Parts: sequence; C-alpha cells; structure tokens
Amino acid sequence: MSQQLINIAPEVAQALADNRGVVALESTIISHGLPRPENLRVAIEVEAQIRAQGAVPATIAILDGTVHIGLTEVLLDQVANRNDIVKVSVRDVATVIANRGSGATTVAATSHIAQLVGIDVFATGGLGGVHRDARRTWDESADLTTLGQTPITVVCAGVKSILDVGATLERLETLNVGVLGYNTTRFPGFYLSDSGFGISWSVSDPGEVAAIMGARRSMQIPSGLIVAYPIPESDQLDPDLHDQVLQDGMQLATSRGVTGKDVTPFLLDHFHRSTHGASLVVNTQIILRNAELAAQIAVAFAAAANR
Repeated sequence: MSQQLINIAPEVAQALADNRGVVALESTIISHGLPRPENLRVAIEVEAQIRAQGAVPATIAILDGTVHIGLTEVLLDQVANRNDIVKVSVRDVATVIANRGSGATTVAATSHIAQLVGIDVFATGGLGGVHRDARRTWDESADLTTLGQTPITVVCAGVKSILDVGATLERLETLNVGVLGYNTTRFPGFYLSDSGFGISWSVSDPGEVAAIMGARRSMQIPSGLIVAYPIPESDQLDPDLHDQVLQDGMQLATSRGVTGKDVTPFLLDHFHRSTHGASLVVNTQIILRNAELAAQIAVAFAAAANR
C-alpha cells in the first residue's frame, strides 16, 4: 500500500520510531458494535486506558479514502456518528480507498493494517469466528484466516458467544494461531467467563506474553497469537439471561432474513435492548480490561526489544 494512502498520527509515528509500546484498536466496535452516544465515550476511555499504562493507542479507520492510524477526537467523533461508515474487512480495504469511501476496520482489517506499519499488539472485545449454522452457510469470519497469516498479538475476551466456539477453536488450531489464556485455562465466551472449552496454555504476566512473542518472531511463525482474557465471573452477564436472549436473537435474525456480516451487529444490538443495557456494561468492561492488558504487553515487548 502506498504511504500516500496512509496517515499515521504524529503520536503513533513517534512511538514506533522510538520503539515504544503501541496498541492497535479496531473501529468497527465504535461504528457498529456500540450504540450512540456510548460508542464515542467508550472509544475515548479505551484510548485513555492505554495511555495510563504507558503505551500509545492507534485506532484505525478509513475516512474519505485515507487510512488513518491513530485518530484525533474529531476523527473518532466522525467514526462514531457519521452514517456513511461501512464495515471494512481486508477484502474491502482497497475498494473503499479507491472509491474515497469511509469505513470502520474489523479485527481482520485492523490486524492487516497494523502489521503494515509495525504495530505488534492489538486490543479488541471479541473475535469473529465460525457461525453456528456454518455447516449449511459456510459463514466464517475473515478474522480467522487473516490471523492465520498475520503475526500480531490480539488481546480479546475469546470469540463472541453468538458463534460456534468449538468450531472456531478447531479452525484456529488448523490455521496455527496460538491461543493463551490469561490467568485461566478456560476459553472465555465474551459476555461469559467460560465458553465451556479449555485452553492448553496459560500465562499470568505481560512479560510472559512478551517472551512468547519474541520467541515466535525468532522462529518466524507467520500467524497470530491470541491472549484470551475473561471477564471475572462476578461481572459476567447472567448465563441464563444470556442463553435466552441469544436464542431469541437467533430466531429473530432468521425471521428477518439477517445474514452474513450483518448478523453480529444485529445480535449485539438485540442483546443491548433485551438486557436493558446490561450487555453494554459488560461489553464496556471487557474492552477497557483488554485495552489495559494489551498496553501492558506492548510496553513489556518494547522493553524486551530495547534491551
């Protein structure tokens, strides 16, 4: 990609030049994942959380044909409130740029763009994955295949619980994507602390993650590394409420003909409405916690590289 198509914020550019910790952030969670006006408030809080840990936030979005890596509050406001912001995965990036369009980057697109400029750590809420009806629809998020060929570390609360978690974990294994549990041996289920599936490897310190990142780089492993960080059980969404809302939401999506990439934002909005905002509280806490840990990992990785 031509550098003329990319605008790196001065704060981010300086941090990369100085080999300081930088954390990439997706923008789809702002435009499509959270309701207005909470989306802008949370986006600003997440960036502040990263700075509080000594790292630099780099929210990524495409605005009027330019890829922005690091957003001012004015640009964050545009992502949060403009009605022409489309959801952009890797396959869409070039088309949106060429048409001078505007888009919010998914996990896949954010990972790809972050690696283009040398950002090694990325914080998000939950990954995309294999959809529950994938045996019939072949619906699988591009997040998985992108992480299979992009050496970036992603801190997340597992995959969104609306997906087929078991099938997603199988695909991650096939794609050689590393999975670490942070202070857990159970794979989290986004709104839930435990998806019902185990994790083979667990770490308990940002320095451990940084050491694994360094070893992966030395061994030239070209795939991503997931750090699965569950929300505390005391703060998770009530499991019974979660299961009922999910079942109702899936049925509603089917009856309304919602398919493909529209399913996830539809179900997230359904959760917000049906839980009377409880899911938003959990979602916000997840994002802030993941941003904090990602910043600590980025700082630790940069410190190790500078020794």
